[in-house]
Amino acid sequence: MTNTTQPSDSPKIDRDSSPKCVRVCQNRTCKKQGAVKVLAAFTALPIPGVTVTASSCLGQCGNGPMVLILPDMVWYSGVHPDEVSLLIENHLLGDQRVKQMLYYRFHPQK
Repeated sequence: MTNTTQPSDSPKIDRDSSPKCVRVCQNRTCKKQGAVKVLAAFTALPIPGVTVTASSCLGQCGNGPMVLILPDMVWYSGVHPDEVSLLIENHLLGDQRVKQMLYYRFHPQK
């Protein structure tokens, strides 16, 4: 997997006909930072048409738990289990990025 993104001036997400997939890193460092609970929080709140999967290392060690939403290529870092409902409500259901949680490396704040 390549670590690329499509920066945008707007937090609005373009609708894509591809089904959404949430990948939650479950590698060693992210697990130490609470990724198991983040994955459990996503799976506890199923969303029709959205697949949630455990991921191997996403290559951003030390910034986790990392969450990658495809096909949007939106990266969230330092995600806590209690923030999962916010991601679901705003990003997955509302098509709005959660700006304060975006991974700065791929989504620099202007």
